[in-house]
Amino acid sequence: MFSLSVCVLTFNSARLLKDVLSPLVDIADELIIVDSGSSDDTLSICQEFGITPSYRAYTTHGEQMNFAISLTNNSWVLCMDSDEIIDRKTVEEIKKIKAGATPETDMAFRISRHWFVLGQEVHNIYPVTSPDYPVRLFNKESVMFNSRPVDDAAEGYKNTAVMSGFVKHDTLLPIHEVFNKLNGYTTRLVKYKKVTPSLDRGFFSAFGSFRKWYGFKNGWKDGKDGVITGTYDVAYSFL
Repeated sequence: MFSLSVCVLTFNSARLLKDVLSPLVDIADELIIVDSGSSDDTLSICQEFGITPSYRAYTTHGEQMNFAISLTNNSWVLCMDSDEIIDRKTVEEIKKIKAGATPETDMAFRISRHWFVLGQEVHNIYPVTSPDYPVRLFNKESVMFNSRPVDDAAEGYKNTAVMSGFVKHDTLLPIHEVFNKLNGYTTRLVKYKKVTPSLDRGFFSAFGSFRKWYGFKNGWKDGKDGVITGTYDVAYSFL
């Protein structure tokens, strides 16, 4: 048996925040929110749940998560984003894990995350297929996030298990969020990583990306949303 700290990152997250926090409150012995300067109703929603967020200027996702983890008082942590909504089955699975024998510190647990774009579940969004299974529940003595500017991940575990349940990743609702996210990625990439431009690499990478993700990875089955994610895939391939 162990106590669990839940970490959530927010930035103008009011659209989904109540749906995100409601099931997390049911499993959290401690709930830490790190906000990077929201100007919508995010902070007032947090107050409704009795939570006062900590502020940290955004650098990279991994560094934000590690900062949130550093604020926790428990060794076991669950790290979630403010557009990821866990279902009842996931809640019950986590309660079962908490109530059982305490796992080894190098053991970690993966969520089953299903991606939604413009309100519709999609087959993929570069560079992942849906569902994907990121590590999100772990012991902070062994596991932390790396600081890659794009596509960071938890590292340090030796064994993992996929938790049952359905996590809805409701990302990119209005279409302008697609381009805002890409702009954010490119800004962080050039800030934290040396990039050597290449038109030839860009062309072949873009062509190969669309062919793989829209064609072979079944993006075409998603209709107009598949065209949007296919365009996103092409742009992302330049990173």
